[in-house]
Amino acid sequence: MQKKASLSVIFLTVFIDLMGFGILIPILPTFASKGLGVSDFQIGIIVAIYSFMQFLFNPLMGRLSDKFGRRPILLITLTTTSISYLIFSVANSFGILFLSRVIAGIGGSNISVAQAYIADVTTPGERSRGMGMIGAAFGLGFVFGPLIGGYLASISYFDAGIGAAGFSALAFFFALLFLKESNLRKAKQKKLSFRIINLSDFKIILAIAGLALVMLMFANIIFAEANIYGTFALLGYKVYNFTDAQNGLMFGIIGIASALIQLWLIKYLTEYLRERTLLIWGAVLMSLGLALMPFGRTFFHLAVFSILFAFGTGTLQPVVLSMVSKYSPPDKQGLVLGLNQSMASFASVLGPIWGGFAFQYLGYPFPFITGALFALIILFVALFKLKRKD
Repeated sequence: MQKKASLSVIFLTVFIDLMGFGILIPILPTFASKGLGVSDFQIGIIVAIYSFMQFLFNPLMGRLSDKFGRRPILLITLTTTSISYLIFSVANSFGILFLSRVIAGIGGSNISVAQAYIADVTTPGERSRGMGMIGAAFGLGFVFGPLIGGYLASISYFDAGIGAAGFSALAFFFALLFLKESNLRKAKQKKLSFRIINLSDFKIILAIAGLALVMLMFANIIFAEANIYGTFALLGYKVYNFTDAQNGLMFGIIGIASALIQLWLIKYLTEYLRERTLLIWGAVLMSLGLALMPFGRTFFHLAVFSILFAFGTGTLQPVVLSMVSKYSPPDKQGLVLGLNQSMASFASVLGPIWGGFAFQYLGYPFPFITGALFALIILFVALFKLKRKD
């Protein structure tokens, strides 16, 4: 009962916070393009800087949560995130918008802490479902957040920023009141390294057989997905002629599909199918969805392709995250998951930069085709590298 309560609280905390994140996702590219006159490539940079800050700070947050506990780090980062959205609400130049995303990236470095929290309160057999709850929180945040964001943006982008800040503030107070500490065996090291990038941490990964491979797989998935972080909304705005509200609805459809598989279906899939089989089908669906997105003719077509994409990523991410956690020593969960999230964040830096560049200079289909090709790498790894391990 206590375990279920802990999972429910961390799920709700992350979900409420990601509602604020979801509000900005469909409107950030169009706001930068229409409101500030920013180029497609610069939009890629704005999207990428958020992930770059996560790349820098995720390992630090993981180490801090190993040392001082998950709860205080989550509370601090939720406060940081709320401040970033307030800055967004008054952004009137590329520089201020850039600053808001820098601060948001630091606050967004709490996902690895939430993953470590779930690792603390689940057994290895429950881990895929537990990690799927984080993905489901993302999915549900992408259901309601973009819908709210599209509506608020139709009033003003200022209102959208205030709304996002409000949800992160609500998540802070919810965690403050209800979230109990999960890390009961805090790391015992006398001195904690506060270096943002600690190369010695990567020796831990290399020393554990198979861990580096699954972490690289996760980073590959994120890079494939990140190619469309900024360009998906631009595709809707510039190619499909969608409004902010229609873009928000499309993101909401992706969120519903992602939440469906990660919150409900993944439980049954992991009971009856091997991890390798799930990786194969997830990679196929993700690749198909991405490859077809630029070539739909209507809202309905794009919605179908987006659902394929969401089912693919919704299968891949919790399964690979579970594999990362299973390979990790119990007292290093925060560190390893922080490094894993940091590598994923670095992939999220490269993806939007390439996506924005390709969208502007090579043509709008290229970010989506790139993502599809990288998704196929997961398929080949599952077929030829994991055959004897599953």
